Amino acid sequence: MATAPRPRTSTREPDELGRRLAAWLGERLPGARVTNVSVPASNGMSSDTLLFDIEHPDTPLRACALRLAADPAAYTVFPAYDMPRQHRVMSLVAAHTDLPVPRVRWLEEDPGPLGAPFFVMERAEGRVPPDVMPYTYEGNWLHAATDAERAALQEASIALLARLHDQFPAEEAEFLLPEGEGTPLRRHVEAQHAYYAWVVRGLARSPLIERAFGRLEELWPADEGPAVLTWGDARIGNIVYDGFTPVAVLDWEMAAYAPREVDLGWTVYLHRFFQDLTVGFGQPGLPDFLRREDLEARYAQLTGHTPRDMEFHTLYAALRHAVVMLRIAYRQAYFGEVEVPADPDSLILHHASLAAMVEGTYW
Repeated sequence: MATAPRPRTSTREPDELGRRLAAWLGERLPGARVTNVSVPASNGMSSDTLLFDIEHPDTPLRACALRLAADPAAYTVFPAYDMPRQHRVMSLVAAHTDLPVPRVRWLEEDPGPLGAPFFVMERAEGRVPPDVMPYTYEGNWLHAATDAERAALQEASIALLARLHDQFPAEEAEFLLPEGEGTPLRRHVEAQHAYYAWVVRGLARSPLIERAFGRLEELWPADEGPAVLTWGDARIGNIVYDGFTPVAVLDWEMAAYAPREVDLGWTVYLHRFFQDLTVGFGQPGLPDFLRREDLEARYAQLTGHTPRDMEFHTLYAALRHAVVMLRIAYRQAYFGEVEVPADPDSLILHHASLAAMVEGTYW
């Protein structure tokens, strides 16, 4: 991570997007001005995010964020970007739970104005644990916090997950089921199989990812448990905090109707991903933060549901992340940022930990 080039996050020009956004907004809110247009430093490699303010004669200045589907000509990370689906999920979560979900103001399904569908939401002010360099590295606000402050953030964050799963009426999430046969978990995994097949189409396949899919079948839960609305990208890097209190829950594009453990496994694994990388580069990281045993125990206390088959679900999370990382690496190769090595598994930063999970030696 210290030497690899940072993958480009967008092929779009923020200034041009700002001009087109101003024209679009002027038709919906006559007299409004768009100011302070910027791209956040944490902009991901999936949808594009644009931050801006709205000035209007009849309203105070309003801070907004725009989520724009990826440019389909720019070697996208995912095969499809369903902005109406994200808009619907966020609206339903706001209606049915007490989670701090940003208010969604406008949805634009016509790709004409900005080149792809998008939605605009109100922006929460605060700070987000960084991904680059990860919050487990020295030199950021979360690493510099006290143990008590990090414990408060951990408690508030796992409580968000518990409240989402408990408060949201599960039947309202059934529209998220992928097409196909079988249980929600089976359909979820089959959708990941299809995503992997799309990633490697015409390119080198990953023996490690394929072994991981096979190991999932061996570990398949005897009782999958009930399906709920899962956030999908359930991690602290998608939460805005005021101090150490969550004030906005972001990034719902991976939301699904699936067992609770799909979210919990992702939360556990994504922290371990950053922690393992940090230790590998010679720093201690945050070994007492977001530990699997602590998260499982606290989740059970909050919900009455004891997490089960977590070896399956943490492996599944690591596998899903590996497929995304492989796509991002092939995207970098497409833009000439890296060369594809003889062993495609080496493109997966966490290939050693994923292999250990497959072999049953990681935990």
